Amino acid sequence: MKFLVTGASGLVGQYVVHDLIIQSHEVYSIYHKDKPKEGIPVNLDLTKLEKIKSKVMEINPDVIIHLAAMTNLDLCEIEKELAYTINVKATNMLAKVSAKINAFFVYVSTDYVFDGEKALKTEDDTPCPLGYYGMTKYQGELALNNLASNWAIARTSTPFGIHTKKKTFPLWVIENLKDKKKIKVLTDQFTSPTYVSNLSKMIIEIGTKQINGIIHLAGASRISRYDFAILIAEKLGLDKNLLIKSKIEDIDWKAKRPKDSSLNVSMATEILSEKPMPIQQSLSLLIDEIKK
Repeated sequence: MKFLVTGASGLVGQYVVHDLIIQSHEVYSIYHKDKPKEGIPVNLDLTKLEKIKSKVMEINPDVIIHLAAMTNLDLCEIEKELAYTINVKATNMLAKVSAKINAFFVYVSTDYVFDGEKALKTEDDTPCPLGYYGMTKYQGELALNNLASNWAIARTSTPFGIHTKKKTFPLWVIENLKDKKKIKVLTDQFTSPTYVSNLSKMIIEIGTKQINGIIHLAGASRISRYDFAILIAEKLGLDKNLLIKSKIEDIDWKAKRPKDSSLNVSMATEILSEKPMPIQQSLSLLIDEIKK
């Protein structure tokens, strides 16, 4: 099959492109600044909507996996127009084109479409984003409902893995603890941390099987940031006393974060061959990957 992957050089994108190539698919790796190491590289600025349209129609993929987004929460509050263009208008255009060329469209969304007032949100729960980032991602979801005929919305939570530029939470914790630095970690923010290698395979399964609708693709464990950090320290024999308990109210963020954006992954567990992983398993796999 022919795949077009936006955000191909990002944290999730690099794994998705790699896994697709292993499965012998033809992969067009869409990027803006950092050229991807794998796939057929295609430079595309997501603020240039007409160029998106012409390039996607020229490639004519069977499946579009849309990962590219402006994800810096605080920057989205400051640069609202840019966030809206990238996260909403570009998604809208991709959805329109996918419907036109009859491509299956996988839109990777976020747990931050929810307000965090209730744990383990299901696919049937109504989004109510707190910040501008979450709002734009939800608007992107609505673009699919209105336009593309053949689509999936895959919501994920706190992806973690190895990337040359983006330091995910476990790597940040490991680096600081190895340097004997004290770090403040939140006890009152809960998510469903998702190992990117696991996420990539779930996304690809959705795309190849063309599973329609909304599905939560996240880790199988609800855990606080602090307990996650404790687990990391224990797995690697690092000093847990360097982890300082902190609360959301202590952090000076511009964007509001949901306190509990954990996701219910029962549907994915039931219907996918690649199952959402519990945190113990995914963290062990990440540590193996770091050692390699």
